[in-house]
Amino acid sequence: MRLTALLVCSDAEVVQLLSRMLGDLEMEVESCGDFPAARARLEQHQFAAILVDCVHEPPALELIAHTRRTAGNQSSIVIAILEGQSGAREIFAAGANFVLYKPISRERAAYSIRAARELIRRERRIQPRITVGGGASMAYPGKEDAPVSLLDLNELGLGLKTGEKLPPRCKAYFQFALPGAKSIIRLSGEVMWQDSAGRMGIRFANVPPSSRRVLQTWLQTQAPAVPQSEPSAKSGPETQTLSASLGLLSGSSANRRDLDRQNCSLGADVYRPESAAPVRCTLSDIGSGGCYVETTDPFPEGTAVEIVVRTEVLKLSIVGRVRSVNRGYGMGVQFSLRNADQQKQVQQLIECAQAEPRVEK
Repeated sequence: MRLTALLVCSDAEVVQLLSRMLGDLEMEVESCGDFPAARARLEQHQFAAILVDCVHEPPALELIAHTRRTAGNQSSIVIAILEGQSGAREIFAAGANFVLYKPISRERAAYSIRAARELIRRERRIQPRITVGGGASMAYPGKEDAPVSLLDLNELGLGLKTGEKLPPRCKAYFQFALPGAKSIIRLSGEVMWQDSAGRMGIRFANVPPSSRRVLQTWLQTQAPAVPQSEPSAKSGPETQTLSASLGLLSGSSANRRDLDRQNCSLGADVYRPESAAPVRCTLSDIGSGGCYVETTDPFPEGTAVEIVVRTEVLKLSIVGRVRSVNRGYGMGVQFSLRNADQQKQVQQLIECAQAEPRVEK
């Protein structure tokens, strides 16, 4: 099923740019020019991503908060569009996952939208998750008995909310009882993603047979009602009227920048010029001009970095500069390729990523 996005914005230039970019990334876009209409759409339909222009901050904050209260969109990815650097703290507190700053450049926005799309795809699971309340105890290296709130789960993993900030791909251990079940479930899992609001996705790593039986029995007693995204209309009268009023243009493929990147999962050491201590990160996509670095503690925008990647066949050291920052997720880095040899090495790394076996989640 194709991903759908709701774009809440009355700025024709921004709508045109983001609609094209989302379309390039195979996401259907529904545009909405005012907040009351957007609120109505959120109550009627489920969207994978919601982009909100926050030039009018109070109603934008309320719309984002309302999104988190709706049953169908409380787990949707929310991207806020800000006029300046101020207001980000309130936007994240309201429930936004990512922020784009005006004036929006195609290159910087592409990093954030690609990161959002990857997070959405991780959440499109083979098995639906069942909403579950209650608390659990979590332990991870350096911390014991951290309290967390369970959000949902299935046989493969669970969603939770916590005040803790864990390292990426961290191994954690959980102990909890499901509603109506007498036995305690004990298992371990791996952190797959986490956001600035404290939500976290866990993929189970080791579930003892006794705990698996309890989990399976409980899931079988539930009657999951999984909301499905409605296919958006291709070109209805409302869409045509809105597009005409915003002065949208249909851009040709020749005028669009090729945003295709090679998805990957490559370990890397990232250095700042003033520090010899590496930060261990993961590259989640790479192209000839740059890459996306997954880290829960990204560097500030504009920071010069050196990225060192080691594979079985090559070692690559390349410099670049941070061009976009997503708090709690990672950063987009633009490469600074000095010569043909470095370009060749990057191409070799892309080929390594293409050859890497991919596991569907």
